[in-house]
Parts: sequence; C-alpha cells; structure tokens
Amino acid sequence: MITSIWKSIRSGQIAPVYLLIGTESYFIEKTLDLLKSSLAKAEELELTFFDLDEVPVDHVIDEADTFPFFSERKLIIAKNASFLKAAERGKEKINHDLKLLESWLENPPSASVTIFVAPYEKLDERKKIVKSMKQHAVVVEAKSLQANDLESWLSQEAKSFGKDISRGAVRKLIEMAGTNLTLLSSEVEKMSLYLGAEGGITEELVEGMTSRTLEQDAFKMLQAYLDGNISTALSVYYDLLRQKEEPVALAALLASQIRFMVHVYYLQKKGYHAQQISKQLKAHPYRVKLLVEKRQPFSEQRLLEVLGDLAEIDLQLKTVSGNRERVLEFFLMKRGAKKS
Repeated sequence: MITSIWKSIRSGQIAPVYLLIGTESYFIEKTLDLLKSSLAKAEELELTFFDLDEVPVDHVIDEADTFPFFSERKLIIAKNASFLKAAERGKEKINHDLKLLESWLENPPSASVTIFVAPYEKLDERKKIVKSMKQHAVVVEAKSLQANDLESWLSQEAKSFGKDISRGAVRKLIEMAGTNLTLLSSEVEKMSLYLGAEGGITEELVEGMTSRTLEQDAFKMLQAYLDGNISTALSVYYDLLRQKEEPVALAALLASQIRFMVHVYYLQKKGYHAQQISKQLKAHPYRVKLLVEKRQPFSEQRLLEVLGDLAEIDLQLKTVSGNRERVLEFFLMKRGAKKS
C-alpha cells in the first residue's frame, strides 16, 4: 500500500491531506521527503511546520486556507497529532477545535498539501475525528515490518539501487546492522555505490563493509562468552574499549541481552510463537525470530546465573577504583557457559 502511495506522489498525483500513522520513522521521513521533492520540482517550495503539542489545530487550518504567495501549492507539516490517540482525561496539552477540523476535512483547499503526523502505534478508533481523518485523508501506515517483510523490503531496497542481494547477505546485514530501516537503507546504498555497475551484494561484501551497532557487538560478545569462545569475546571487548565504550555501559548492555533471552525462551516454552513473543515484549519481530531460530542449548538456569554474575560485576564497576576495564575482562576470561 505504501509503495503505491509513493508511486502516486512521484508521478505528481498529490492529495490535499495525508495522515501518517506509526512509529517507523523511516517511512514517515521518506514520505515527507517525497512530497517535498515532488512539490519543489518546478518552483520554490513554501513549507510550514507545526507542533500540535504546542499549538492548536486552528493554526494549521488557517495556514492551509491562506493562498500561497510563491508557488501553486504549499506544504504544511503538522506533527504530533496526539488528539487522534487515546488520552488521559484532563492531561491534554492543547485544546483543539476538532469540530472545525472535521468540517475542514470535508473540503480542504487544493492549493495546500497538509500532512498530519501521528507517530503512535495505534489511534483511538472510537473518536469521530479519527474516522473523519481516515475517510478524507490519504492514510500512510508507517509501521514496523514483520520479520519476512523486512527481508523482502531489503531486497526491494537493493533493487532500487540497481543491485541484487542474496538471502544470506540480507540476513547477515540485519544481524550486523540491526533493524533500523534508515541505517539498513544507508548500508545498502553504500555497498551499491562501492560496487558501481558490476556485481551484486554478497554475504562477504556485507561482512567487509557493514558498520556494526553497539548492540550487535554486545550480542556477539555475549554469544561468544556463552559458547566458551573466550578469544572472540575478548577480541570484541577490546575493540569496544578502543571505541571508548565504558565497561559499566557494556555490562548493563550484556545484562539487558540476557534478560531479553530469558524472556523469549520462557514465552517460547509457554507455547508462544515468534510474532506473539515480539508483541508481548514490544520487540522487533526480526530480533525475536533470529533468537528463536538460532536458540542455543543454554538452560534458563544457566542464563540466570550469568545474569547474577553480571549484577556483581556492575556493583564492582561502580565501586572499584583504578582500572575498571580489567573487571569485565576477568569476567569474560572465565571458562564460559557450559551448554546444558
């Protein structure tokens, strides 16, 4: 659906009102960029921003109803349309005239393109204004992709740069760079430019060119420790120290990874499938999928023991004087977790 909306925007078929719903910032920003570039093709773009947490929606309507001075159509971006979601009574920041907005939506001016951005997981479908907005605006769903959709999206993203990408390369890229779509798109673009006119994106190229995230490095270090691969765990740790990462922060990150694994395995044992687990833990589906597919034979008891060790490490790091780097180093130099 979102790709067909983008196609319409690129071809110049632009609606007077858009509603962007969801927490995936990549889809929000790309839609905004497409609208900006399409409207600015032949003339200077008149662009106005509003924060609806700070000003009433009346300001947006007044601006939209004002005829543009320097162009045929102007662009208005109204962020944080929180009046579309459920809110605690009495805690609304601004008093919005929603009846005025409902009336305006029935006949918005053609000389303005107005975008309401609602960066929330869901809206309050019981509200009349939500129904009215969905009826009269072009709705763009900016939601996180499911695991399989993420792989398909990456393949399409590579094609948009004129490249094929192997399935192994797709998985390796997600493992190394995470699930942030903006970062993934940037990595694909970087590799495509490197390749030039020849070749496709391979797993080897991904390994050689992708910038790892701190979370992915911490997970690699943890996996090596749990596998008893001390040399790899220490190698990653020393590399992170060279990048000026603090041992206290690294220990906290390792503990967070352990807690996440414990929760995933517990829910899996209860019969939850990957999608249910991701929803329950509010985690990206692909992160859960990889953990479920690659589950290592570590008992929950062993993971909890490591978590207890990390709690002691955290205390030492916050109280010890001198070389704190050695505290976490000694922890990693232990024999590692036995598989059970």
